[in-house]
Order: sequence, then structure tokens, then C-alpha cells
Amino acid sequence: MTYQPPAISDDPTTLPKLPGWVTSRAGETPQNVAFLSGASFAMLDMVLQQSGESVPKTLLANTLALKAAVATSKLEGRLAREANIRDAYHLTPPDADGARHLGPDGDLLSFWRNAVRMRLVGSDWMGSVADLVDDNFADAVEDWLTDAMEQAKSQGPLIAATIILRTVLEADDRAERIACLLSDMVLAKVLGWKQPLPITALHLTKADLRDLKDRVGEADFAIQLAIAKSAQTAFRLATTLAAGAASLQAITPKLRAKGSDAAINLFLTEDAVAPSGMLSPHIRGTTTPMTGRAARRLCDRLVELGAVKELTGRATFRLYGIGS
Repeated sequence: MTYQPPAISDDPTTLPKLPGWVTSRAGETPQNVAFLSGASFAMLDMVLQQSGESVPKTLLANTLALKAAVATSKLEGRLAREANIRDAYHLTPPDADGARHLGPDGDLLSFWRNAVRMRLVGSDWMGSVADLVDDNFADAVEDWLTDAMEQAKSQGPLIAATIILRTVLEADDRAERIACLLSDMVLAKVLGWKQPLPITALHLTKADLRDLKDRVGEADFAIQLAIAKSAQTAFRLATTLAAGAASLQAITPKLRAKGSDAAINLFLTEDAVAPSGMLSPHIRGTTTPMTGRAARRLCDRLVELGAVKELTGRATFRLYGIGS
């Protein structure tokens, strides 16, 4: 008998929902959490592996990058708000030399967006990961990843993720983002994803990481529970964005502005779109021109049709997106 991988419909209205028993907090023993986390990752994997375009995977990755930036800012003690991080990244203009000085908040989001663009294929994927981290860790990254991947063979992906988190924190307890990044790489590689999703950090606390480093009590269990919860969060976000993308695509025929198709494609990949700079004077990634006025009118029309949201609540320097 030929094995057929699980498949789901490309119709976002029929995407599966997380069963209540997967998200139940009852019976939080290590054995039950292992079972429920496996179910959570299986549901997420089923969505990521489907071949259709009902789930906008680039948009999902970029939206999770923003959420990971917020989470790691909290872990690092800076407590930057999502709006501030998003503004710093999307609204900082280039200087005269074309460089963008994003500041710590924008740099943090840039870090995670660079991470989700990595492809975990080929013989040098670990070297690519090392290039992304601080120079203080670059020489150790391949050894850490190799050890964690070996542990995953016998103990599974959650244990391997926990091991590499502790390894990094024992080297430097202020390297939270690096620890979470390497955990995400291990999870993605073990699960057979070609690109990582930044999920490890989403529900971790500083206390969780401190206890893990100090080997306190059931710290490993708390970390695994948080990562399982993050897989559920990512799955829910995927289904939400799939529905939003379907709504946006459904109203595309109603748009008459020149370049609207290219603009819609941008909304289907970016967590936030600025009319100035991203749609005007040219739609990003294309040579299609659009005036500033036309860009603003298009965004207002999309809001009017209920296809996108204005994300800032401001009268100026606005950002628009499918939302989450």
C-alpha cells in the first residue's frame, strides 16, 4: 500500500480547527503534554505542508516574526510594544546612502524576518544560521545544533529544543533571542520544514528560562508546555490569515486602480503595508508605479470593503494589513 500524506482542502473555510482536547489544560503531566504537543505540531504541520495557496505562508512567517520580536523584547527586559516594533521596521526611511537605521526595536524584527527567510536545506544550512547570530556565538552554533539534532533522534524535537535553549543560556544568560532562534531551527529541521517558524519565544517567560538554566524543578516541562502552546498559537494564526487572505482575494475584481493586483500580492506577504514607500512611488518588488494619492485611496478602499485593517489608529503614517 502506498502511503498518502494527510491533506486538507485548499478552501480556507474548510481548514481544520484545533479540537478542544488538544488545548485542554487538564492532566498536565509530562506524558500528556508530550501527547498533546505532538497533536498540536501535527495539526500545524498539516497546514504548512499542504500544497495550495489557501494559507499565505510568507505572511504567516512575517506575522510570527513580529510576534517573536515582541516576545523576545520582553525576555530581554526591554518590553517594546508591537506597535513600536512594527513602526520602527516599516516606517524608518533610508538615509542618503540607502541604509536604514532601525534602532533596537526595528533591528529585533529584522533579526526574526531574516530568520524566517532562511532555507534549512543543503549541506551548509548550519553555517547560514551561524552567520545570523552574534559573533560571540558563531563558532559554537554548529556544534550546538549538531548535538541537539543528535538528541532529537532518540528523545524527540521538544527535548532537543529544550537542550539547545539551556546550552545557549549556560553560555550567556542574556542571549535569549539566540537561544530561541536555535530552538526554532531544531524544531523546523526535525519536523522536515524547509524554513523555520519563530514559535519558541511566543509563550516563554524570563522565569522559565532562568529556571531552565539553573535546572530548577520541572523547568524542562514548563518549557515544553510553552512551546506546545506556541504551536497552537501558530496554527490558529494560520487559519485566521487564510480566511483574511481569501476575503482579500475575493474583492480583487472590484478594484480598478492600476497595479491593484500587485498591491494585493504585497498584502498577502507583508504583516504591514505603508502606502508611502511600499506602494508608492512603485509597488515594492515590482516596477509598477503608483502615486501616493492612489496608494492611500487603495488602502482606504480595502478598509471600506473589510478586506484589510488600519493598524495604527493614527491619521498619518498609517500602516495597513490583513491583521491577526
